[in-house]
Amino acid sequence: MTQPQEEQQPRVVIRDKRRIDPTSGTVRVPVGEQPAGTPHGADPAAREEQMSAHETPATEQQADGGDLAQQLAERTEDLQRVTAEYANYRRRVDRDRSLVVDQAAERFAAQLFPIVDDIARARDHDELTGGFKLVADRILGLLDGLGVTAFGVPGDPFDPALHEAVIHDTSAEVDVPTATTVLRQGYRRGDRVLRTAMVAVTDPEASAAPEAGAPAAEQEPSDG
Repeated sequence: MTQPQEEQQPRVVIRDKRRIDPTSGTVRVPVGEQPAGTPHGADPAAREEQMSAHETPATEQQADGGDLAQQLAERTEDLQRVTAEYANYRRRVDRDRSLVVDQAAERFAAQLFPIVDDIARARDHDELTGGFKLVADRILGLLDGLGVTAFGVPGDPFDPALHEAVIHDTSAEVDVPTATTVLRQGYRRGDRVLRTAMVAVTDPEASAAPEAGAPAAEQEPSDG
């Protein structure tokens, strides 16, 4: 039995071996010489540029990492410096604010001292009664609110930093210079003295020296 005529005829295969692409006009590269995955007819120079664009050398990566680390260290140092400067600024502001408050309180208290002296004299003469006593208590309360305290009572040892001596006398009843009379009280706020106390100071009497040539002791007669 004979095969059909169409199957007996040999197949014709047409291969395009032209070096120039008739459509794009570019030079064709043989299929065996093209890298895998490269489109047919692509320019070798273009392929090299495309491959180099997607490849980053290790040295460039290391340089980029070093630059980032240096920038991070610089930003950290700047942040630490700014933080320290801000902390110093806050401390200066707080110190200046406290100083201003203290100075204002001391000036106000100093203006009340003459009034407090009048109140003390009225108390000594039993005249601090009625409405005057109420006003006096409020004024003394202002000093307490400012943290101002009075000092200076009879019998305190004399201290030039706290007392202003206006009268001096001597007595055998004291061993050290003593403020025996307080003429005006002193005031202080914390460790700061706002006004010294005006006092009369009594100094101890000097001990009498033994007379020259006096016998030290009498000798008892011996039995012999």
